[in-house]
Amino acid sequence: MRLLLSLVLFCLVSPPARADFLAGFAERDISPEIGSEAPGGYGKAFHRSLHDPCKVRVAVFDDGSKAVALVGIDAIAIHRETVAQVRRQVAKKTGLAESAILIGASHTHSGGPLFGTWPGDYDDADPLVKRLATKESTEADAKYVAHVEKELIDAICAAYSGRGKAKAGIGRGIERTVAFNRRFKMRSGHAVTHPGQGNPNILEPAGPVDPEVGVIGVWDEKGKLLGCVVNFACHATTASGGISASYICYLEKAIQGYYDKDAVVVFLNGASGDITQVDNQNPYRHRVGDQWSQFVGGKIGAESLKVLLTMEPGTLVPIDFSTKVLTLKRRAPDPERVKAARQLIESKKYNGADAEMTFAKETLLVDTLVKKWPTVEVEVQAVQVGPAIFLTTPAEYFCQYGLEQKAKSGFPFTFPVSLANGCVGYVPTEAAFSDGPEGGGYETRLTSYSNLEVTAGSQLRDAGLELAKKMKPGAVPQLPKPTPFSGKAWSYGDVPPERK
Repeated sequence: MRLLLSLVLFCLVSPPARADFLAGFAERDISPEIGSEAPGGYGKAFHRSLHDPCKVRVAVFDDGSKAVALVGIDAIAIHRETVAQVRRQVAKKTGLAESAILIGASHTHSGGPLFGTWPGDYDDADPLVKRLATKESTEADAKYVAHVEKELIDAICAAYSGRGKAKAGIGRGIERTVAFNRRFKMRSGHAVTHPGQGNPNILEPAGPVDPEVGVIGVWDEKGKLLGCVVNFACHATTASGGISASYICYLEKAIQGYYDKDAVVVFLNGASGDITQVDNQNPYRHRVGDQWSQFVGGKIGAESLKVLLTMEPGTLVPIDFSTKVLTLKRRAPDPERVKAARQLIESKKYNGADAEMTFAKETLLVDTLVKKWPTVEVEVQAVQVGPAIFLTTPAEYFCQYGLEQKAKSGFPFTFPVSLANGCVGYVPTEAAFSDGPEGGGYETRLTSYSNLEVTAGSQLRDAGLELAKKMKPGAVPQLPKPTPFSGKAWSYGDVPPERK
């Protein structure tokens, strides 16, 4: 009797789960102004032209019980504070849970000043360090950050309020010709990042690539493509010239050119910390500028299109989400190294084009940060869309970790998302920090941008897998089975050869 009463009360207070699968898409323009800072390096650079718009693109999925928002943003990175502000405002306006919102930066080096030295970070530093942090480094622009926050909130809310009945499919393709590991084992005994074409001291790549193109496609009840989500691992560093989404704009064109210009293409970058479009073993001259963007984006877009054309639309349920926050230690520079860096910078006029001086500056900046914040909170998020799981890190995460997550998640489709919900810089494998042949390279440099403890990568990997294991994959929509064989072949074709 008590059990029956509990069931009755549950039915009275809990609305029945809606059978419909709902989806909504939206996008907004976040192109920075001409003259604004162009992040992507360790010093000041400024935009002088516009090639194509930078955007916020949003997909919302709702199974009647839970809803999630997958957000791709054309930016080099996004601060955790910005993500938190957007999540709070969207939750107030829509009821979406804050932890149900995933915001992944594409890592375009041609976007606006959304990321960089954050206001206040070095206010209490000594005058030299403060000057280096503000006058000789990329800064986040408060006005632009506020603009992007508004557009993010508007786009997510628009996608949520515009959700309607939909059918969705999922699939994967393979594109092996546009993305390459940029780190190499060398005859010197340690790894080098971008050793250069034709370098006779190259032995072999120091890490893998991930050629998988993961795609979720969504159609309305009339069969019109509303939008899609594309996951692929490659730095967005194909410089088209001026403000640009990098190769993502051509990925978008390839899909919209076949379907509809209004279809929203949400791009989420995979585990691409050591993956770029540069093939250091290419025997031919590289493409340059916009030609390179067209090649990379066009080929990923074409593969995405092939996947869309072969998937069977249905419902992708259940929808679920979870997050976990880790507290990770930062690596601190050796005091003697800090002393030498200060002496170098004080000895002559600062020159940001000089690599030795650039990283001396970074040594002073990271020394200040570590003393102020010896640890950092890092969020890992799992977002489930039926048979797919999106596993995030706020890092330029090495490809090997993403492949390990794919192998062990227990889901038919696993889509790692790097630089999501914040940014903690490069997170290499532990082997990259070793004295072995995979050790060394640019990504292991200790800077104000990249400074987590050596085991950070495996901790992030395991936290994502832990979240995934708590979720159960949904079914992959499939074409219906054919009708049973009638016992007769096609009458036109069931005939022996007629030679006369």
